[in-house]
This record gives sequence, C-alpha cells and structure tokens, in this order.
Amino acid sequence: MTRKKNVCVLVADGSEEMEVVITVDILRRAGIGVFLAGVGEETRLVTGSRGVRMAPDGAWDPAEALRFDALVIPGGIGGTETMRQEESVKQVVREFVTAGKIVAALCAGPIVLQAAGVLSGRRYTSHPACRAELTVGEWLDQPVVRDGSLVTSQAPGTAMAFALALIETLETPATARQVAAGLVYRD
Repeated sequence: MTRKKNVCVLVADGSEEMEVVITVDILRRAGIGVFLAGVGEETRLVTGSRGVRMAPDGAWDPAEALRFDALVIPGGIGGTETMRQEESVKQVVREFVTAGKIVAALCAGPIVLQAAGVLSGRRYTSHPACRAELTVGEWLDQPVVRDGSLVTSQAPGTAMAFALALIETLETPATARQVAAGLVYRD
C-alpha cells in the first residue's frame, strides 16, 4: 500500500482565487491530501485578488512544511508579494529544492521562487506580465513547464493543466488522465 501524498498550498490576501481553488479541488479529486496554509497577518479568512473569501485549513507553519510532498505557490500580486516577503516561505522553498521535493508555482508565483534563489539555471514559465521581473533561468512561453521537481504554469487559464501536471508528478499519468476524464478536460 502506497502512502497518500500530501501537498501544502499557500494562500494569502491577494492570492488568485482560481489558481488556489482549482489546484486544491483537482488534487483532492486525485486522492491527494491538501493543506491550505494561510500566510500573512490574516490566516483564518483571506480575501483573494477578486474579492472572493477563502478559509485556509490553518496558518503557515514552516516547522511542519517538510512533512509535505509538494509546496504550491499560487499567483495574485498581493499574495505573491506577501509570500516573497516571508523569509520562512523562501527558506522552505530552498529546503524543498535541495531535498528534491516538488515546488510548484503559477502566474506570479515564480517571483517567490526567484526571491528564494532557486530559478538560476532552471526552465520555467509565469504569467507573461511577470516575465520582465524574472531575470534568471530560462523563461518559456508555455502553459506548464516541468524542470525536475519544479513545476510552473502561466495563469488562471492554465490552472487545470497545472494541477493535472502535479498529479502526474505526484502520482501517475494514469491518475491524471482519470481525473481529467471525470472533469471532461481537453487540452
């Protein structure tokens, strides 16, 4: 019997709602455990970039982070800025990369990865509007980019493809296909 995979998805005031909710929902459909961790001053109820309120499962706790198999950083300028300023988020990103654990980011989320110093020499993508701010590594204009244990995606419109790529990486391509079929997802 294989151990159930567990993922920590970060969320803060200003996070992009679609990226958070779609990722959490699709991972849970695959049977992956997801902990939605609130980062910043308000961790009981955060307000996304479009005014949607989201209730994290609990507060971000860097001491607990390494128990997860993957760390997900959604976009949304306000949430991304909060995470970029949080030293413990950047430290855990570095620890995950060093351990070969999955670090995933979408939209503006790769800005946090750059601030953590893990994009040098890596291939990745982001929202095209963030490209000028991302000055290291190789930026690719693709919906989802995988480079080893790093998974990145472009925007809310690529969130489903991103979540399915995470399922492929954490579980199997067959599991991702099964979830995609249930969603009637076509790429």
